[in-house]
Amino acid sequence: MNMQRLDPHRLLVLANFSMMLGLLVLLLGIAGAYVFDRHLMLGTIVASHALVILGPTALKIGYVMRLLAQRHLALSA
Repeated sequence: MNMQRLDPHRLLVLANFSMMLGLLVLLLGIAGAYVFDRHLMLGTIVASHALVILGPTALKIGYVMRLLAQRHLALSA
């Protein structure tokens, strides 16, 4: 299998996107699970609680990717 290393600049952009997406998913989950819960159906509330878990996961993965990209950029400089 031919594994190719990702360009650190592309990895940094992808990491920033992942962190922003994770934050957005977390905020949507909080809004659906705790703010608008009286106006939503049960399935939507359950999905919102799942987003409260998935949002920080994407945020953390993006953060680790960002650290990795910054490390590669520092080593190549």
